[in-house]
Amino acid sequence: MSSDEPTGGPIRLLLADDQALVRGALAALLDLEPDLSVVAEVSRGDDVLTAAREHHPDVALLDVEMPGLDGVAAARQVLADVPGCRVLMVTTFGRPGYLQAAMAAGASGFVVKDTPARQLADAVRRVHSGLRVVDPQLAADSLAQGTVPLTERETDVLRAAKDGGTVADIARDLHLSEGTVRNYLSSAIGKTGARTRAEAVRVADENGWLLR
Repeated sequence: MSSDEPTGGPIRLLLADDQALVRGALAALLDLEPDLSVVAEVSRGDDVLTAAREHHPDVALLDVEMPGLDGVAAARQVLADVPGCRVLMVTTFGRPGYLQAAMAAGASGFVVKDTPARQLADAVRRVHSGLRVVDPQLAADSLAQGTVPLTERETDVLRAAKDGGTVADIARDLHLSEGTVRNYLSSAIGKTGARTRAEAVRVADENGWLLR
């Protein structure tokens, strides 16, 4: 048996965060716990699945916003491909849309990075035992907000608009007519309560509705 296979010892953790200082601090804090062991760290979302396959973590702690692949998409990959691994989202951005997307993807928990170390360690243990753990303020905000109001196509169009594309650019990238793009933008502006395309993008982004 290799050293990276599960042994029944401490809870094995995979950390994914693109900020090296944050990732290092989390690793140091969690490694202080006698029943927790950080076995892998990655800085990109598209490296998560490879690391999970190699190191067989019990719990993957994933940031939401990472290069290569967002944490929610990475969570879907891990949960589909690495049996026995649970996912705890640990993010700076406590956005209701992020929480809803993470839970829909199958994550077992969602906490913010300023969670005290003892509470974070406890969240890891609870997730490992099969429980769900959600930041209470974020859960309340999510309930108050309700479901994401945008359709998939409206989300696609706003995401493309966030990247600075013109209507013609968006139409080309999404294989739509310019008129259809304008209709989706108009609908999204109305649903977000915005007055302009830029404001609609900002509102959707702040609520965490633009994840892929």
